[in-house]
Amino acid sequence: MVQTGPDVQFMKRALRLAALGEGLTSPNPMVGAVVVKDGAIVGLGYHQALGGPHAEVNAIADAGATAMGATLYVTLEPCNHHGLTPPCTKAVIDAGIARVVFGMADPNPDVAGGGAELLRRAAIEVKGGVLERECRALNQAFIKYVTTGIPYVMLKAAATLDGFIATSAGDSKWITSELSRQFAHRFRSHADGILAGIGTVIADDPLLTVRLRGKKSSRQRPRIVLDSELKLPMDSQLVRTASACPVWVVCRQDASADRERTLQSAGVQVIRAPSGQSGVDLPWLLKELGRRRISSILVEGGGRVLGSFIQNGFADEFYFFYAPKILADPKGVCMLSGQPRLKIADCVRAYGIGARKLGEDLLVRGRFREQLY
Repeated sequence: MVQTGPDVQFMKRALRLAALGEGLTSPNPMVGAVVVKDGAIVGLGYHQALGGPHAEVNAIADAGATAMGATLYVTLEPCNHHGLTPPCTKAVIDAGIARVVFGMADPNPDVAGGGAELLRRAAIEVKGGVLERECRALNQAFIKYVTTGIPYVMLKAAATLDGFIATSAGDSKWITSELSRQFAHRFRSHADGILAGIGTVIADDPLLTVRLRGKKSSRQRPRIVLDSELKLPMDSQLVRTASACPVWVVCRQDASADRERTLQSAGVQVIRAPSGQSGVDLPWLLKELGRRRISSILVEGGGRVLGSFIQNGFADEFYFFYAPKILADPKGVCMLSGQPRLKIADCVRAYGIGARKLGEDLLVRGRFREQLY
């Protein structure tokens, strides 16, 4: 059923505000808030950075004295617990807000429902579920992380129209355009960590940092390398920049201790993981990353690494860039690789497909789950 009316109108404004915090609030959610008095907006706010004031506090401060008796629209149920900042419910009550309309309930199992309940006890009218799906879609990484303890996994690849990411000689620069590559940096800035396999690192010597044209990123994400045998070259860009931007190399338990010490001396952090079917144990690694407060990762390949996340059901979302080029080389490097599938019925299903032209390139995005978290 399509929702309409003033509540929807003002919640849409709150959603647009919330999106301004993308890549800046993790592992906290993106939240937007709007204060409305007599049908007019009198205050706007959003959660701008981790550790900073929440959206409700910013919107109420923007409204000032006019917040008394007003309606507060907020994309997430106001919190009622102490985290890095005081609970937002106190600010709402102290401001004299008469009505609160929120988009989605707090998914944190430890605090779910507490905010709305406290506001109602303070004689504030509360309404929830306005544009709930849109509010949940905005914060999929936060919802998964807070309910499961493991990161939201996004896959990114750039390929020819026939699905190759490199020639048989290993050449891969550049398949897509500069515009597509700049767009890909935006996705990096939305994640808490950037992950690649050692094969890609050796072949391409990537930097894996966030580089937004004309804009300085507020923080650099840990660059995570799946490197079972600690083969990461000491002269690679990753090692040479490890002191400035974190590099985490994930290896097997039996990897060389000498190599570990050498890498550590250059500022690289080595994580020893249990062995899995084709390298390190991915379920263990995802739990470990969650323990380190990594709520989302962008996996940039290569084909075996991307395929392993899909094969094991660990991938949540994908961003595939296609260039108007056809390689048609049977020995080229495929975008994805995994176990043989003899029936089309055995294909992995994708949902929520969307496409966007980027110059001559095409960006296809979607998810691997039919339902949102």
